[in-house]
Amino acid sequence: MTCIALGVSLVIMDATIVNVALPVVIKDLGLSAADAQWTNATYSLVFAALLLTVGRLGDLRGRRRLLISGMILFMAASAVAGASTSPLMLIGSRLVQGLGAAMIVPSALSTLNAMFSGRARTIAFAVWGSAIGGMAAIGPLVGGWLATDTSWRWAFWLNIPIGLLIVIGIIRSVPETRDPATTPGGDPVGVALSALGMGAIVFALIEGHWFGWWRQEDGSISPVAPALTAGIVLILVFIGYERRRATLGRPALMDLGLFRLRSFRSGVIAAMIVALGEFGLLFTLPLLLQGSLGYTALGTGAVIVALALGTFLISGMLPQLSKRMSRRAIVQVGLALEALAIGALALTVSTTISTWLICLLLFVYGIGVGMATAQLTALLLSDVPPRESGQASGIQSTIRQLGSALGVAALGGLLINQLTNVTQHNLAALRLPADTIDALTTAVSESAGTAIAGLQASPPGPGIAQAVTNAMISASQTTLWIAAAVLFVGLLFTLRLPKAPTPRG
Repeated sequence: MTCIALGVSLVIMDATIVNVALPVVIKDLGLSAADAQWTNATYSLVFAALLLTVGRLGDLRGRRRLLISGMILFMAASAVAGASTSPLMLIGSRLVQGLGAAMIVPSALSTLNAMFSGRARTIAFAVWGSAIGGMAAIGPLVGGWLATDTSWRWAFWLNIPIGLLIVIGIIRSVPETRDPATTPGGDPVGVALSALGMGAIVFALIEGHWFGWWRQEDGSISPVAPALTAGIVLILVFIGYERRRATLGRPALMDLGLFRLRSFRSGVIAAMIVALGEFGLLFTLPLLLQGSLGYTALGTGAVIVALALGTFLISGMLPQLSKRMSRRAIVQVGLALEALAIGALALTVSTTISTWLICLLLFVYGIGVGMATAQLTALLLSDVPPRESGQASGIQSTIRQLGSALGVAALGGLLINQLTNVTQHNLAALRLPADTIDALTTAVSESAGTAIAGLQASPPGPGIAQAVTNAMISASQTTLWIAAAVLFVGLLFTLRLPKAPTPRG
C-alpha cells in the first residue's frame, strides 16, 4: 500500500509542483502564456489519451510490470525536463512524462482494487486519496522552495531519487496481478480517435485566445472553431466505433458496458467535473499570488501547503467517519466544502487580503479534497467486478485527467482572456497612448500576469501598476467564481449516485 501510494503521489505531485515554479520557468525559458498552459495541459492530455490503452495492457501483461516500466520512463523524462533549454524541449519532455504517468496510475489503482476487498478496500482508498490530495498540495511548497533557493530544474530532477526508491519498493513488496479473462488484441483505431479528439478539444480551448474563435487578427479564418468541431466529432465517432467493436466481439479500448452501472456512470461524470475545477484552480492560483499579491515562489508554496494540512487532517478521520456516514454523503460534504471555500476566496480576494485568510480558506478546501477524492473513487468502482478493475480504473483515470486538461485549458484561458480585456480597459481609462496600451497589455497577457510584479517594482507611469494589478485581481475573481460553480455542478451530479448503506464494523 505504501509503495502504491508513493508511486501515484509522485505523479500527482509532479502535476502540481510545476504550477508554483511556472512563473520562474516563464522568465527563464521565455515561455508565452500559451506555452505555460501547454506545459501543464500536454502532461494531462497525454496522460488522459493513453490511460485506457496502458490500463488494458496491464490487465493482459501484468500490472506490476507496467508500474515499474512507467516509473522508469517517468524518471527519464524528468531528467530531460530538468535540463530543458527551450519551451519545445520542456513541452516535449512533459509529453513523455504524461506517457509514464499513464502507465503508473491505472496499474497502481487496479492493483489496489484487486488486492483489497470490503472494509479494507475502503481504508485503502482513503490512504490512496489522501496521498493524492496531500501531494497535490505539498507539490507547490516543494516547487516554491526549489524555485526560490535552488533551481526550478530540481522540481523535475527530484523525481529521480524518489522514483528509484519507489521502484525498489515495488520490486520487493508489490505482487503481480493480471486479468487472464481479458481478450487479447489491440485497438489502434480507437487509440487514434480518442487521442486526436481530446487533443483537438484542448488545442481549441488553449489557443482560442491567441488565434481568435472565428477570425485571426489578419482577417483569416481561425483554426480554433474547426479544431473544436473536429474534436467533438472524433469523440462521437470513437464512441460509435467502440460500441460496434464490442458488438462484434472484438477487443475494444473502452468497455462502454461499464457505463450501464449507475454508480460508475454518475461517478465518472462527477469526477471529470471535479477535476476540471480543482486542477484549473491549482494552475491559476499561483499566477495570482506571485503575479499580483507579491508572494515569492516559496511563499506561494507555503500558503498552498495549508491545503495539504486540511487533507492530511481529514484523512486520519475518514475510517471512523465512514462508520457514521455513507460514502456518498462524505463525497457531497467534501465537494460542498470545496465550492464554499473557493467561492469565499473569490469574494474576498484583493491586494489587501491577509495571508491567514487565504490559508484558512485553502485549509477548508483541503478538507473537502480529502473527503471527496478517495471516497468518490471508491464509490464509482464499488460495483465493478474485480476482473474489470483495470479497464474501469483506466476509464475513471482517463476522465479525471481529461477534466484536468480541460480545467487548465478552460480556466487558464478564461484567466488570460479576462486579464487581457480588463488590462486594456484599465489602461485606456488612464488615457495612455494606444501603442503604450497595446505594449503593456501584450506584456501582461503573454506572461500570464508574471510581468505585473516588474511593473509594480518599477512602474513606467502613474497609476499603471495599480491598473494592471486590479486587472489581475478582477480576472482571478472571475476564474475563482467559475471554479466554484464547476465544483457545485459536480456536487449536483453526486445526487445521481446510488444511496449506499452506511458501512458497519
